[in-house]
Amino acid sequence: MNKKKIINDPVYGFISIPTELIFDLIEHPYFQRLRYIKQVGMTHLVYPGALHTRFHHALGAMHLMSMAIETLRNKGHAISDDEEEAVTIAIVLHDIGHGPFSHALEESIVEQISHEDISTMIMQRLNRQFNGQLSMAIEIFEDKYPRRFLHQLVSSQLDMDRMDYLNRDSFFTGVSEGVISSDRIIKMLNVVDDAIVVEEKGIYSIEKFLIARRLMYWQVYLHKTVIAAEQLLVKILKRSRELALRGEEVFTTPALSMFLKKPISREAFMREDHYLETFASLDDTDIMAAVKIWATHKDFVLSKLCTDLVQRDLYKVDITNEPPDAAFVRSLIQKAIKKYNISEHEASYFVFTDSIRNKAYRSDDGNICILMKDGSIKDITQASDNSNLEALAKTVKKYIVCYKKELVNG
Repeated sequence: MNKKKIINDPVYGFISIPTELIFDLIEHPYFQRLRYIKQVGMTHLVYPGALHTRFHHALGAMHLMSMAIETLRNKGHAISDDEEEAVTIAIVLHDIGHGPFSHALEESIVEQISHEDISTMIMQRLNRQFNGQLSMAIEIFEDKYPRRFLHQLVSSQLDMDRMDYLNRDSFFTGVSEGVISSDRIIKMLNVVDDAIVVEEKGIYSIEKFLIARRLMYWQVYLHKTVIAAEQLLVKILKRSRELALRGEEVFTTPALSMFLKKPISREAFMREDHYLETFASLDDTDIMAAVKIWATHKDFVLSKLCTDLVQRDLYKVDITNEPPDAAFVRSLIQKAIKKYNISEHEASYFVFTDSIRNKAYRSDDGNICILMKDGSIKDITQASDNSNLEALAKTVKKYIVCYKKELVNG
C-alpha cells in the first residue's frame, strides 16, 4: 500500500506525510476521531467559517515541524531520522486527548483530568499497539528526552502547535490580525545550549507573533459571544449531569452516558482502561445529538438552555475591569426566579458571574530567547525595543456577568 500521501491543506498548500509509521497513526481510529471535533468549539456561532477540526490542526503542526527540523539541520545541528520521526509523532498526537468542545467538557463532565493527561494515556496505549515504536516520541512529549530542545518544538511559547493554530484559526475565522510569519519565524530558529533560540533578525516576526496571539484571544477565543455560547454549553452539561445523577431519565449516546451518569475520579480514569476507550470514541456528534433531544426534556432548565443553544439565543455577557455590582446580579437572579418560576439554585443557570484571563507571553514559562548578533541571549521582552511587549507579559483579568437578555428587556 502506498503510504507516501500528499494532502492539500488550505493554509499551507500541499503537505506530505513523512513516514509510514506516521501514516499508520493518522489512519488509527483514535486519530480519525479528531475529524469530528472542531478546533475552536462554539466559535462558528460568531465566525461562520470556523468549522475546521483538530485533525486539520494536527496535520498543519506536523508540516511546520518538518520545516523546523529541516531548518535546524541546515544550520549544522545533527538530528537523527529516529529523532525526526519521534518529534513529528509527538506533535501529530499532541491534541489526541481533546474531547468534544474540550474546555466545556473538562469543566463539567471529566473532572480533575486535563486533555494533556489523556493525550499521554492514549499515546502510551498506541505505543503498546505499535510495539514500542512511540517510546521516543512519548519521552519528547513528556520532556524526558535528553535533547530538550525537541520538546520545545512540541510544547513551549513558540512551538509548532501555537504557530499552526494562530495561522489556521485566523484563516478560517477571517480575522487577519492573527496572521503570523510562521515561515520566517521557523527560518530564524536555532539551538544554543540545547534550547531553541530565535536569531536577532527574526525579532520583529516574534513581536508580531505575540501581538497576534493577544489579539486573537480578545477577538476570537475570548470574544463575548463565543464566551456566551461556551458558557451555555457548560451549563447544559452541568444540568444534564445533575439530573442524571439524581436518577432522572436523560437521553445520551452510549459514550456520553458513561461520563454523565456517574462521577468518575481521576484515579479511576487513570486506572481503568474502559474509561479511556470510551472517551476515545466521544466527538462533537455525541454532544450535539444530546442537546437537540434535551431541547424537549421535561426539565424546564435543561430544555430552555438547549433550545436557546440550538436557536442561537445566547446569554448577554457584560465584560468589566472591576468585579460586577452585586446588587445588579442579585436583581437579575430575582427576576429569573420570578419570570421562570424556578428556585434560586435553578436561577444560577440563567444568571452567573465568572472571570477571564489573557496573557500573551508568560516570562515564567520557558522564555522566548533571542540570539543576539554578539552571541548573547536575551529574553524577547529585553531584546525588543517595543515597550508594549512588557505589557504582554502581564495577565489581564476581566470579570463577566452572563444573563438572559429577556431578564432586562422583558
